[in-house]
Amino acid sequence: MTKRKMTSTSAEELDILEAHLAGTLKTVTPPKDIIQRLSERIHMPDREEITLRLTDWRRLFFVFGGVLSGMLVLITVARTLYYFAGRRDG
Repeated sequence: MTKRKMTSTSAEELDILEAHLAGTLKTVTPPKDIIQRLSERIHMPDREEITLRLTDWRRLFFVFGGVLSGMLVLITVARTLYYFAGRRDG
């Protein structure tokens, strides 16, 4: 449903439905061991580590070259498919 087709009555119906779902669904607290494992696995790197990664020019150049090479391969495949599809129709 697009925004243009949504009328005030459908918006009101959505609000009613949302309020009903908010009242029927109950909050669930996850077990503490899951939270502890996630907090151990997810961590924000230190500022020194971030700056070290950005100043590593060899790695940055390798990543940039890999992204450009991948884009070039995708463009080449797309142009090839377009060429063969256009040739069949014409």
